[in-house]
Amino acid sequence: MFTANDFIPTSYSQSIESGNFQWSAPSNIALVKYWGKKDNQIPANPSVSFTLNNCKTITKLAFEKKHFDKLSVTDSKFSFDLLFEGKPKEAFKPKIQKFFERIEIYLPFLKDYHFTIDTENTFPHSSGIASSASGMAALAMNLMSLEKALNPAITDDYFHQKASLLARLGSGSACRSVKGEVVVWGNQANIEGSSDLFGVEFPYNIHENFKNYQDTILLVDKGEKQVSSTVGHDLMHDHPFAERRFAQAHENLDKLIAIFENGNLEEFIKIVESEALTLHAMMMTSMPYYILMKPNTLQIINAIWKFRNETQIPVCFTLDAGANVHVLYPNKNKETILQFIKDELVGFCQNGQYLCDEIGTGAMLL
Repeated sequence: MFTANDFIPTSYSQSIESGNFQWSAPSNIALVKYWGKKDNQIPANPSVSFTLNNCKTITKLAFEKKHFDKLSVTDSKFSFDLLFEGKPKEAFKPKIQKFFERIEIYLPFLKDYHFTIDTENTFPHSSGIASSASGMAALAMNLMSLEKALNPAITDDYFHQKASLLARLGSGSACRSVKGEVVVWGNQANIEGSSDLFGVEFPYNIHENFKNYQDTILLVDKGEKQVSSTVGHDLMHDHPFAERRFAQAHENLDKLIAIFENGNLEEFIKIVESEALTLHAMMMTSMPYYILMKPNTLQIINAIWKFRNETQIPVCFTLDAGANVHVLYPNKNKETILQFIKDELVGFCQNGQYLCDEIGTGAMLL
C-alpha cells in the first residue's frame, strides 16, 4: 500500500540548467461524484470519471536555474511568472503559489528555478467548465517531466502516479485527468490498486458500448458560481446526510464494475443520473443551503427524459457542481442525439453554446 512518503525523493542523479516542456491535459466528468474531503485533498468517498478528449488545457513550462551568490542566503521563495493565453495573469498566481507550497515536499527542486508557466484552454474561459482539473494536471505533468530529467531512473508508473498525486494537491478532481479513459480515485475494496492518493486507470473490462462514448456539454450558465466547490466540499463536514452519501458512492461504484463489463446502458443511466441529482441534493440540504442548477438545467433534464422515453435511445445527463449539463450517449447514436440537441436543447443554452466532446485517454506530451 502506498503512502505519500513514497513520493518524497531523496536525491537527484542529474542537474539541469534550463529548458522547457509542454503538456496538454483534459478535463474529466465524474460518473460517481466526489463531494466532501478530508485534510490534504483526500476524498471523503471514491469517484470514477470519463476522461474527456477535446476540452483541455495546454501548458508550457520554461525553467531556468537561479544562481545564488555564495555569500547570500539561498533564495527561500518560489519564483514564477504566469501567463494565460500569452498575457500575464496576476489573478491566477495565488493559486499556483499555494500549489507550490503544498507540493514542495515532493519536489524539493521547486525553489531552485525560476518558472514561466504559459497556459491556455481549448474551451472558452469562464464557460462554466472547470479548468482547474485540466490546468493542474497539465502543470503537474510538466513538473514531473523536469523531475524525470533530474532523475532518469523514474519508471512510467511512478511518473504517472506521482503526477496524479501532485495534481490532486492542486485540485482534487485533477488527479483523474492524468492517464486512462475511465479513472477511479479513492480507496475502493473491490477495485485493485485504487488509492486516495492518486487516480488509477479502471483496471477491469470495459464493454464495447462505452468505447468512444460521447459527451456534449450544454453551456447553460457561464457566470461565476455563487458558491465555490471548495466551500461546497467543506459544507459536507457537518452535513446530516454525509455518511449515507459516502456509503452510497461506494455502492454505486461497485455496481459500475459489473455494468462496465456487461454494457448494460439502462443500469448505467440510473446510476449516472441519480449520482448527478444526489450531488445537487447535497448542496440543497447543506447549511447554508444553495442551488447551482438554473431553470434551464431542469428544462434540459426534462427534455432528455421525454426524448429517451419516446425513442428508447440510451441518452442521459450528468451535472458537475454547476448549471451546465453533460449529455452522455453511445457513439452509434451520435447523429440522432446531435440533431435532438440542435432541435430541442440549444434554446436553453446561453447564447446557444455547446461543446462536443468524447472519451479521451489523458495527458499528452506535446
